[in-house]
Amino acid sequence: MTLSFGALGLYSAHQRAKVKGVVSRVLIAFGCAFAGLGVLYQLVPGIAPGLPALAGAGVGALAAVAVIRPLFYRFVDGALLVRRVLVLGTGKRARSIEGLRRKTDQRGFQLMGFFNPNPDAVVKVEANRVVGAGRKLCDYALANRIDEIVVALDDRRDGAGPTNELLDCRMSGIDVTDILDFFERETAKIRLDLLRPSWLVHAQGFKRNVLRDFAKRTFDVGLSALLFVATLPLMLATAAAIFIESGGKGSVFYRQKRVGQGGKIFELIKFRSMRMDAEKDGKARWAEQNDPRITRVGNFIRKYRLDELPQLWNVLRNDMSIVGPRPERPEFVAQLSRLHPLYKERHRVKPGIAGRAQLRYPYGASEKDSIEKLQYDLYYVKNHRVLFDLYILIQTVEVVLYTKGTR
Repeated sequence: MTLSFGALGLYSAHQRAKVKGVVSRVLIAFGCAFAGLGVLYQLVPGIAPGLPALAGAGVGALAAVAVIRPLFYRFVDGALLVRRVLVLGTGKRARSIEGLRRKTDQRGFQLMGFFNPNPDAVVKVEANRVVGAGRKLCDYALANRIDEIVVALDDRRDGAGPTNELLDCRMSGIDVTDILDFFERETAKIRLDLLRPSWLVHAQGFKRNVLRDFAKRTFDVGLSALLFVATLPLMLATAAAIFIESGGKGSVFYRQKRVGQGGKIFELIKFRSMRMDAEKDGKARWAEQNDPRITRVGNFIRKYRLDELPQLWNVLRNDMSIVGPRPERPEFVAQLSRLHPLYKERHRVKPGIAGRAQLRYPYGASEKDSIEKLQYDLYYVKNHRVLFDLYILIQTVEVVLYTKGTR
């Protein structure tokens, strides 16, 4: 049940589905959970409780969810579990926190205001949210039961004054967090517009670990082999549909050069979803909304990600991983690397079939979209591990079932 609810996005802090969407997800999650139990009981008959007991448990669980979830959203989720946050600074970096206006973006904290350490500093946040005028930082924080202070100073020289007060706050039990660490925790991405090289040098993560790499490769090989066998009938049906639609002309598969780990070029394999002459002039193009180059079969297999299934072979060949940043074409990598120097850092790990950016950002097919998705890819590069991969895969189920981010 827990895995099914997680796979349908019912534990996601960023779930924005309305009541109808939540109800449909709950019902699908119950169906998946009990289907999984049915398979388990066939494999291990001795643990099966019997159909009457299972049906009774299902009805009871559904009734409990119908009662507990609304109560939780109404009385617990709103304010009891959030941290009271005070932002140190009133400039451009501090104003970026004001952009987190949606309830889902502020589910983990309550913004109590902006503390100005320098009376002469330019105020770029809402003036009525500036607090603590004429008071010491630690005195104000303690008096207002602040749990965490986020340091968001534009000018490092502004930090010379409150350093001792920040130390006083920290020793008084109040957490002190850099704004980049705050955004990384709350939004699961690395804000490129706030990034300073010194943060990258000293940040946790970006570590090499032989055991983690071995575990990840073992996980990739085992899961890709299992999925390859399980989806083989589906792949054969997809290949047949493409062959019939094209009248036996052209290839069923589409091969394209992509950039892999360390900048190495490899040949990615997908089911062909566009016409054979989609790029007859040899010029690389982004996919468009309602792209006329996409065939009828191609539209269906792209919608449900069936065109991605042959990439399991790329995983077995060690070109790709199950989870990682999506591989991009060399032409686009060259363009995007000129736009932002950190774009090449996403190639520190193997590209993947599923990725963090695909969960948190809608389908993007432009330079701007790619730079936005880079923030999520860098977060993955910094924090990736097998358990994180499993978490991403579980959430990917909702993306596929509800055809999110397709084009």
